[in-house]
Order: sequence, then structure tokens, then C-alpha cells
Amino acid sequence: MSRTDCFRPLLPLLTVALAASLLGCAPAPPVPVTPVEADAAAGFLLAEADIPTLQAHMARGELDSAAITAQYLQRIAASNRSGPQLRAVLETNPAAQHEAATRDEERRQGISRGPLHGIPVLLNDTIAAAPLATSAGALPLQDFRPDDAYLVKRLRHAGAVVLGKGNMSEWDGHQDPPAAPGWSARGGQTRNPYGLRHSPCGTSSGAAVAVAANLTSVAIGTGSHGGLLCPAAVNGIVGLKPTVGLVSRDGVLAASYSQDSPGPMARTVSDVAIVLTAIAGRDDADPATAAMPGRAVYDYTARLRDDGLRNARIGVLDSPLAAEPGVEVLLRHAVAELRGGGATVIRVPDLDSSAWAEDEQTVLRHEVNAGLARYLGTAQAPLRSLDEVLAWYQHHPDGPDGLRWLALAAQAGPLGSAEYLAARSRARRMAGEQGIDALLKAHKLDALVAPTAGPAQLLQEGTAAQDMQGSLAAATAAGYPALTVPMGQVDGLPVGLLFTGTAWSEPRLVELGYAFEQRTLARRPPRTLHQRPPAPGAR
Repeated sequence: MSRTDCFRPLLPLLTVALAASLLGCAPAPPVPVTPVEADAAAGFLLAEADIPTLQAHMARGELDSAAITAQYLQRIAASNRSGPQLRAVLETNPAAQHEAATRDEERRQGISRGPLHGIPVLLNDTIAAAPLATSAGALPLQDFRPDDAYLVKRLRHAGAVVLGKGNMSEWDGHQDPPAAPGWSARGGQTRNPYGLRHSPCGTSSGAAVAVAANLTSVAIGTGSHGGLLCPAAVNGIVGLKPTVGLVSRDGVLAASYSQDSPGPMARTVSDVAIVLTAIAGRDDADPATAAMPGRAVYDYTARLRDDGLRNARIGVLDSPLAAEPGVEVLLRHAVAELRGGGATVIRVPDLDSSAWAEDEQTVLRHEVNAGLARYLGTAQAPLRSLDEVLAWYQHHPDGPDGLRWLALAAQAGPLGSAEYLAARSRARRMAGEQGIDALLKAHKLDALVAPTAGPAQLLQEGTAAQDMQGSLAAATAAGYPALTVPMGQVDGLPVGLLFTGTAWSEPRLVELGYAFEQRTLARRPPRTLHQRPPAPGAR
């Protein structure tokens, strides 16, 4: 089925029924129905539609933003009320239909704000967007409704419609003992649409699930150490975590100043490029953006080239994940496709995250403490520090059990302390200059690739963090960009291929990832509507 024709999935179903009726005979044995065909038969016509497709329908007058927004809102409501309750969306924007109608009126007047005009976007619950709450999934902030984050202002200026907030791992998953990935007190347990008993992974789990299950067109995720990339990979979508400083964190409840960066999540690399173009740019309120080289605005869609792999040099990391059954087969096929696209591909040693793991934890404890206080204080929140958050939980026993890590973070010193500065310097140097950059330089590479994460683990409370390979951990610690693109499935569970490069290498990563995607077209939508719900009593 062509991605550009939302209505074609209905034709095989109608043809079979009509033929059976006219001939007066029993219909032939049922032909297996794809998830997209099932959605179309059920009246949902936006399944797998990308931004260019939606824009084409609006340009022809076949759909408008109000109709698109309404279909997504109806699908979100259905996903939370019946069948497999994905719990991907915490709340929808009560003003979404009004925003969509405004964009439609602008279009009627000949005004177009660009590729995102009238396109619904879901946000992780760490990104402020009025009139929605920004709570990091936590009860203490469930009524906290700050003004728009800088990136949301950019999205709205580009014509996007804020659809709602995605569920997430509460407090960015910084709990000890850990809750199950994707669980929050506000939203309950987010579920992976490819396997309801499997983990949705990481901080931005709801945003990833919503994109995968066609509850939104695109989303913006956040998170440190795989909080954006792992959910994207295990839910079968594309995700890009930009270089720290490419996208402003002003108005974002970021766990780590040196590691966190909001980034786009979508079903295609082209949609990721469109969204990144809209949200990237300098902002005086986030000093990290001052380090951005050259122009503050770049059209990443200019790098969407089918021949983007030609003459590229790519290093495949010798990751332990690459030897896992099923993953090894996918990686071998991916390497063949990279070479088929004209790239030179060589094996390179894996990056050892143990070299900076302890320093990274020191950095995170200091930055979570200072960052939370700065964010809550600036935004005039009801609680102003991590100490006040912990005190709130002492009087509300319905909160999470695993607060030991947050309590340790509350004891961390200021960001000017010698302990913090030394740990941050070592972590960035070991992961960046002596890690990613050293490999790229030694082998004259454009990028490194490896499986982003293994297939989603079975979901249970206290589930360990999803196994991720060294370049993802290195990119996080160094603040470098990384792009995950679907490369196939193992036993019906998606696996992504991670493209990692040096700082500010997003244009090249988009180019490589797009060319790989076009050669493989490996994404498969989940059969969400046909899966049995989780066992009774499951959280």
C-alpha cells in the first residue's frame, strides 16, 4: 500500500464483499488483514500518514486540520477506553480543536506557516505547553500549568497544533528501586503496542507509543541516557536526540543540563527532519544554544537524499547486542543495505561505557538537583526544590516507592563544586573526544552504527533498564546527536539501528538515516487492535 493513499486499504475489503454478494456464494477464506487495512475498515483513515501526505490532503481540500485533529483525539479516547489500554496519553489539549480551526482559517486566507501548518504534535510531559499540566508524570505537579516552552512557541509559530501530553517514566525514571519503565502515578503503565506485556522503555515512552500506534502524527520526546532513543527503537519508530544546545530546554523539565535535549519522534526520517527544522535554534534563555556553530536555523529536509549513503564511511560497533539471536541477523542485513547504498562499512571496537559510568551518575545527581530547583523556581511552581518534592511525598503515601535516588540527588552539591566539574569533564572527554571522536578520526568515518537496543523486555515492576549499546551511552554522556531508525523485528518486536556522530552532525545523520530507511522500509505498524489485553491484576 502506498503511504500517500489513506483510502486504498478499504478497496480489497469492499471488493471481496461485493463479489461474494453478486455471485451469491460464500466468500473465499479471509485474506490476512494488515493493521493499516483494519484501521481503515474501522473508519480511521490516517494510519501511517506522514506530514507530506497530510499536507497533500489538506491542499486538495480532502481533509483539514480540524478533521485530522478530531480523528487523532477520537483514537486516543478509544485507546484509553477499550481494547488494549495503551495509556500513552496523559491528557489531551482542550484547545486543540480551536487551534486546528484557526490554522484552517489561515489556510483559507492563503496563509501557510510551512510544513507543520495544521499538523497535530504530542509532547512529553516534561515540556510546558499551556493550558496543559507539566508534571513529569508525578502527582505533586499534576495541577502545575506553566506557559509555553520556547520550543512549543516555535512549533506554534510553525503552525503546529498541540495535541496533548504523553505519559512517561515518572521523574525521568530516576527511582530506586525502579518502577516499571513507562509507569507514572498520573498515567499508570504505558504499554508497548507490539507486545502489551513488553516494556515501552524510557522517559518518553508515551510519546513513542502514541506515534507507533497512530495516536498522533509526530511527537517531541525528552530524556537522558536513552530516554528518547530507547522508546523510539522498541516501539518501531524514528527518533532523534540532537546535540545538546541545538534545541532550547527553556520551559523543559530536563533531568540533566549536560545530557538532556528535546528531540522529534516520528514514523519517518522525513517527518523527523521537518520537526527538527522547526524547533532548532538559539535561545538566550538556554546558554547551551550559544555554542551552536553557523546558522541557528537549518533546513534538515534538504538532506533527505535517496543516495545519501554513497561514498559514506560507516563504522559498525562490535556491540554485545549485535551477537544476540535475531538481532545479529537484522544487523547483517542492515550492513548489506548500507553497502548496497554505496557506503564503505567496517567493523570497529565497541565503546566501553564503564569508563565514564560512575562519573555520569555523579553528574546526573548534581544536575537533577540543581536543574529541578532552577526550573521550578523560574516557572513559579507550587514546589520549588527537590527537597520540597521529597517532603510532599512524606505526606502522600500514594506516590512512588523508589525515592532513594532522588534523595541522594537532593544531597548533591552545587554545579560549581569540584566533584561535579571533575566528573563532568571526565565523562564528556572519555565518551566524546576519547570515545566517539577518536573512532571517527582513526577510521575516517562519517558515523557509527549499532543496534539501538535489544527487543523490548517483558514488563514487570522493577524491570532493569533496557540493554543499550556503547555508542548510545557515549552520545548521551558527551551530549552528541544520535538517530534511531527501524531495521526490522525479532519475534514481532521492533529493533532500531542507531546512527551516531560527533557534535552538530545532525545533517549527516539525517542524510544517512533517510537513505537507509528508503532502502529498507523496515517499519511495520503494530497489530494493536488485535492483541489480547494484559493479564488480570497487571499494573
